[in-house]
Amino acid sequence: MIGAASYNAVEIDLKALRVNYEAVRSRVAPGIRIMAVVKADAYGHGLEAAAGAFAGAGADCFGVGTLEEGIRLRRAGLDGEVVLLLGFDPREAAEVVEYRLSPVVFAADGLEALSRLAADRGRQVGVHLKLDAGMGRFGVAPADLTRLAAIITGLPGLRLAGMMSHFPLADVPGAETRCREQWQLLQAGGAVCLPPAGVARPLLHMANSAALLRFPWAHGDLVRPGISLYGYSPLPVELAAAGLALQPAMSLRSRVLQVKMLPAGYGISYGHRYVTPAPTRLAVLPVGYADGYPRGVSGRAQVLLGGRRVPILGTICMNACMADVSALPAVQAGDEAVFLGRQGEEFIGADELADWHGTISYELLCRIGAMNQRLYTPLS
Repeated sequence: MIGAASYNAVEIDLKALRVNYEAVRSRVAPGIRIMAVVKADAYGHGLEAAAGAFAGAGADCFGVGTLEEGIRLRRAGLDGEVVLLLGFDPREAAEVVEYRLSPVVFAADGLEALSRLAADRGRQVGVHLKLDAGMGRFGVAPADLTRLAAIITGLPGLRLAGMMSHFPLADVPGAETRCREQWQLLQAGGAVCLPPAGVARPLLHMANSAALLRFPWAHGDLVRPGISLYGYSPLPVELAAAGLALQPAMSLRSRVLQVKMLPAGYGISYGHRYVTPAPTRLAVLPVGYADGYPRGVSGRAQVLLGGRRVPILGTICMNACMADVSALPAVQAGDEAVFLGRQGEEFIGADELADWHGTISYELLCRIGAMNQRLYTPLS
């Protein structure tokens, strides 16, 4: 049901999130931990609600982007390890200790302050040292890995909980050899950065959703699924055989505001990029780029009305778009319109919407989820 505060609502199926976590669990061997990646407000699905669903399925480790997201999870009562994937600002060291967060580390900045604050409170902060194995993003160079690991293990109050990297090519056909080389680089780093006697070995982890699905040899001690938890595969069609049975959890639903008849030769929306070739029955819908529905899909997008796909005509506006319902005489104002999700037997997924726009599902899920009110279907 669409909420009263808006014509539009994003619906999140919490049961689908739990099903997806269980599907991921079935793909990895017993004893391998799973970090449920819930950064970026759980890819637009809602941080607290999504993490709670994963926790209910057995998750005890969560990857967030920022300190603020980590604090939100703790304040929501979530236990387990919470890893700050973007690291921490030295000025945030007190909050990292207070909220029992585990930062990713790729520089020595702030480590002494973190150590002092942890030791003063009688705590140990687990940190995950990140290697840049070929992504060119966050991470230390292989030559600096041993030095930084020694700094961490030599400071009181700190524990080298993990050594990690990230695959930039795991979803690229034909790149397995390069991926193996990058994984071996992390393994070599783990072999030389051993902790003192009697201290647990840090977890090695590098596998995102794509590597989790394609490369069992790279599962390490922990895997870090992201997009797969929300119901989508990161793999291109030619690698789809490696996928899982996943359930998309997000839908974007609205309703028809107005239905009108327009004559032939009538220009639709800004720029009149579409002109009716014949008399056309038009449904006006209150969804546009201010709602996260991208203007760039103009001329290609479809929407579900009356259980059928119909084309969106002309340029998508800030808060509106128009669809051709000439073949659906029963459609009227107030009827449900589905821009993302299922209606009857028809389904429009984030991959298809992303293809119309020339982007990836991740971007559109984050955008649509952030720009609409969210409603949650119960787990039962």
